[in-house]
Amino acid sequence: MVALIHAEPQAASSDAYAARVAQAASGYTAAERAAIEAAFALARRGYGDARTSDGERWLARAAGTATIVAELKLDAESVRAALLIGMPDSEGFDEPGFAAEVGDEVARLVIGVARMGAIRAAPSSEAGARKEARDEQAENLRKMLLAMVEDIRVVLVKLAERTQAMRYLVAASSGEPDSAGSVATLASHRASQARETQDLFAPLANRLGVWQLKWELEDLALRALEPDAYRRIVAALDERRVDRQRYIDQAVAEIRRELAAAGVKAEVTGRPKHITSIWNKMRRKRVGIDALYDIRAVRVLVDDVKDCYTALGVVHNLWTPLPQEFDDYIAKPKANRYRSLHTAVIGPDGKPLEVQIRTQEMHRHSEYGVASHWRYKEGGGAQRDPGYDEKIAWLRQVLDWKDAVADAGEWLQQFKSTLFTDTIYVLTPQGKVVDLPRGATPVDFAYAVHSSLGHRCRGARVDGAMVPLNYTLQNGQRIEIIAAKQGGPSLDWLNADLGYVQSHRARAKVRQWFKAQQLEATIAQGREAVERELHRAGRTALKLDAVAAQAGFDKLDEFFAAVSRAELNTRALQQAIQAVARPGGTVAAPAEDESVLPRASKSAGAGSGILIVGVDRLMTGLARCCKAAPPDPIVGFVTRGKGISIHRRNCSNIARMQEKHPERLITAEWGTPRDEVFPVDVVVEAMDRQALLRDVSEVFSREKINVTAVKTLSRNLQAKMSFTLEVKSLEQLKHALGLVQDVSGVLSAARR
Repeated sequence: MVALIHAEPQAASSDAYAARVAQAASGYTAAERAAIEAAFALARRGYGDARTSDGERWLARAAGTATIVAELKLDAESVRAALLIGMPDSEGFDEPGFAAEVGDEVARLVIGVARMGAIRAAPSSEAGARKEARDEQAENLRKMLLAMVEDIRVVLVKLAERTQAMRYLVAASSGEPDSAGSVATLASHRASQARETQDLFAPLANRLGVWQLKWELEDLALRALEPDAYRRIVAALDERRVDRQRYIDQAVAEIRRELAAAGVKAEVTGRPKHITSIWNKMRRKRVGIDALYDIRAVRVLVDDVKDCYTALGVVHNLWTPLPQEFDDYIAKPKANRYRSLHTAVIGPDGKPLEVQIRTQEMHRHSEYGVASHWRYKEGGGAQRDPGYDEKIAWLRQVLDWKDAVADAGEWLQQFKSTLFTDTIYVLTPQGKVVDLPRGATPVDFAYAVHSSLGHRCRGARVDGAMVPLNYTLQNGQRIEIIAAKQGGPSLDWLNADLGYVQSHRARAKVRQWFKAQQLEATIAQGREAVERELHRAGRTALKLDAVAAQAGFDKLDEFFAAVSRAELNTRALQQAIQAVARPGGTVAAPAEDESVLPRASKSAGAGSGILIVGVDRLMTGLARCCKAAPPDPIVGFVTRGKGISIHRRNCSNIARMQEKHPERLITAEWGTPRDEVFPVDVVVEAMDRQALLRDVSEVFSREKINVTAVKTLSRNLQAKMSFTLEVKSLEQLKHALGLVQDVSGVLSAARR
């Protein structure tokens, strides 16, 4: 980024910065103060007169950031890291030497802040972008920034640094720039930083509950982006924030006094509504500032529900209520189970005052539960993730414990962990955030961006360096995929031992691609078989569409696939060709008449076999085309001289028989189960390897399933195996196929 050089507002000397840091360090121990002073001395030597990309002296930026960090009551290491945040940008920065000088912990914090600073939003976060895309991108960026740090203090220091940067940019807007050209440059940079603050950093502070930074960041961003609106609201308030705070303190004192007199134990706090919140509410409700009654607000926390209504009565007795501004969310909770009493009154000096009354348990649910206000305040643009919300709630609780725990190290250790371990967030070359499962590779990333990019992926660069395709990606990295113009995935990607693919999405896309290739080969084989049959019959001039329609298929590809898989046998194909060749001609008898396995049927009284409704002791046989087995829904077809042919109801041949010979279909059902087996055909597709057939056959052997026929075909390192099995039921078959799918290299196993 081009540096913006202009007169620094209220320029101060290094000694003034030193005094400011010394004052911020006054609340720490003597040893900690000495360490902070040493860090400032190192910063003064390292920065010199260097300036940030937006024109502020690095020493001023560091001193301001350290002061904010100290006000947050973070530990001395965080203050030292704040003083040194600009060191990674200095020329000739040596990370190992830096860590040796300041300590590993401070060095990790400084490097972490630098990594966060290197993240830049994609174009979707610009002002003119579609709101949904901007919200999604901003949400993913916020998640990534939290996920990429091992220590949450990095985020807090970065929030402090951004607050100091926005203070400077807003103050600099009133200064005199060096040239007319830099006016536009400064304005553009200030607007860009303000939008990033609105989209990224203020919501981060909000969801972590760092209210003082959240309010200031939002107000500074609004002042930079909407200066006229900001000035109008300030003028309409007609009072400074400190005056509004004094007014709130007075109201809180009166409520405490009256509640104590009524014997209600309560915790009463207040806050003046900040400028951005007022502006957002005015826009949302489309009203002027005079129609807002919660510019000044007080919250009352009590022990039980009874005390809530008692406190409400005390407040209404103290000041005049506004009836139209009363909401009882205790009696009628919101959809997210938020509960509270909301009322507005004409408070001291005739100014409106909002009062919220709730129990401690209701407050905890509001702050940390599913009703937590941080997502509501961020506008709800992104889809809700309950697991992520729980992690944020935990972080906020730990931050709240900070002031109550004597040993700062005790609560800080809570942060060094493992909250965001299931997902990583990486960047496209354009800056778009992509979330992936932890352990993901460049291949997973390519498929997450687009299926076509995944298929054509041949190499990858991570942060500009070439890496192998099974490289494990880390949070915050920028990935660039090197793709071929055409082509497909490698079978090696499905080998779990090689580690090319980790995500379910990518694995499914690879399998889908190979299945599509198999289908194309199957269709080609079927077309060849049909053309051979046409040539043999001397009917090469016939339209293939007409032959397919005569055979009962609407689409040519389905027709060719059925021929290739032997679902449509040669006799049926010949009859279809004859029917098309002879206008108005019909097929004399269905091919299925000759494709049955004769077996005698026992009567219903025998307790087993196949039952023909209304008829007893008929010879039945299972058709070879679909090989029905219990509990398949079945139907019988009356053949000529060969009894009843039993088909599955969804058999393609039955569909054609329904049109041509509906009178010969007869209802059938399975009788009482007995100790017998039924032939079924299954197809197993897998990556070809040694001992594959043995491993699959061993599964059937362990399940005590007899294999009566097997056919294998290997092509392009992929194997297709067709088995005819004898099973007692489909439950037994389903269990066996599940075990086959677990065999190494198997892509799919299914009944034909």
